[in-house]
Parts: sequence; C-alpha cells; structure tokens
Amino acid sequence: MGILSWILLGLVAGILAKMIMPGKDGGGFIITIILGIAGAFVGGWVGSFLGLGSAGGFSLGSIATATVGALLLLIIYRMVKK
Repeated sequence: MGILSWILLGLVAGILAKMIMPGKDGGGFIITIILGIAGAFVGGWVGSFLGLGSAGGFSLGSIATATVGALLLLIIYRMVKK
C-alpha cells in the first residue's frame, strides 16, 4: 500500500476514532491524522499478530483494524497527557 493510501486510511481511522471517543485533545486535526496513521500501523501489527487481519488495503476490514489501533493510541495519549 502506498504512503498516500496509508495517510488516507489513517485520516479516516483518526476521524472515526475521534467520533467514537470525542473530547478535547490538543493539536486538533494534526493530532487526529498522526494518531490515525500510527493507529493504522498499530492496528495492522496487533491484528496480524492475533491472526485477525491487517491494515493492508483500503477495505472495510482495514478501516476497522486501523480505527481500533487509533482508539488504542487515543486512550494512551489521553492517559499520558493527564
């Protein structure tokens, strides 16, 4: 998957994670993109490690995997930020 696809997948995952877990996080749009892209990598790694799939393509499954990863990172980000 190309870098542009990862960024787009991360953007979608970040937005979905923010919709699922709204709140005031500093950084706004930029942090959402960064958490989404990192979440795509984390979700893909955890998903492939557990045998649940990966974030390797632009499909509904990869968006779900990336969103779960972004949610995990958002939770960690909020815990660290406190």
